Amino acid sequence: MLTPDCERLLDQAAQGDGLVIVLTGAGISAESGIPTFRGPEGYWTVGSRVYMPQDLATRATFDRMPEEVWRWYLYRLGVCWQAEPNPAHHAVADLERALADRFLLITQNVDGLHLRAGNSRARTYEIHGSINFMRCTRECTPGIEPIPGPLRDWWGRLDRSVGGTAKDAAGRSPAGGGGFAAAGAPPLDEGDLAHLHCQRCGAWRRPHVLWFDEYYDEEHYRYDSSVAAAARADLVIVVGTSGATNLPNQVAQIAARRGAAIVLVDPVSSPFADLAGRTGSWIKGPAGQCLPPLVTRLADYSRGRPGS
Repeated sequence: MLTPDCERLLDQAAQGDGLVIVLTGAGISAESGIPTFRGPEGYWTVGSRVYMPQDLATRATFDRMPEEVWRWYLYRLGVCWQAEPNPAHHAVADLERALADRFLLITQNVDGLHLRAGNSRARTYEIHGSINFMRCTRECTPGIEPIPGPLRDWWGRLDRSVGGTAKDAAGRSPAGGGGFAAAGAPPLDEGDLAHLHCQRCGAWRRPHVLWFDEYYDEEHYRYDSSVAAAARADLVIVVGTSGATNLPNQVAQIAARRGAAIVLVDPVSSPFADLAGRTGSWIKGPAGQCLPPLVTRLADYSRGRPGS
């Protein structure tokens, strides 16, 4: 349920000519069954040691044991492929169709669900990259490449190796309750390794994701573009992000200083709650339930038909 104050903010934003930015984090995809990255799910064992996502998602760990990091990412990739966009993803795609060039999506999520729901690449900044792509570690070739089809079969091999339970990994982790013990996962074979090495220089390819020991940049993660967009925003809708990374906080702070309204959609508090309290509104509830009426209000007003 939208409060009168929230409806007023949405109507004012719809009348403006600045950007409407939707800023999303893991919470929006959790409703599709993808565990939040900083939660207890997704652990990986190597020998007798248990690695958490924060341990594995670093360039230092990749340089030390690239095969194990790739096996974990191929497992995570399978989780994402098993998931489907939920009503919140579809609402964000509907908002882009309604607002066109006034719309921008800035997402921390690497799962690709926003694009599968219908958002365009041109108006989607994947500021932490995408698990569906890879690139050369030496950067000998420009751009990124899709994960090739043969590597996607690794999920099928994983499923068979654990007796068919891998298909439950999307929010319903394999036996063990919290994640996946790598002891049952298939090794990378020669074909896998060939695809995971650059065909030009022979170096390892890496997942196209921002790791914990790396920094945002414009080339791969749209840093400058995101900051510039924040300075042109009339409204920032923040959905399901903990505020634990730097760029999303910058976007919200820059937009708020410019006078933009911050609308937080989240059942729990975050660093964005204070901004929403001062410059906007906090809608306390799950994104799949709360985003569709918000989008309907914005879209209807933008078309000259204020919502009732």
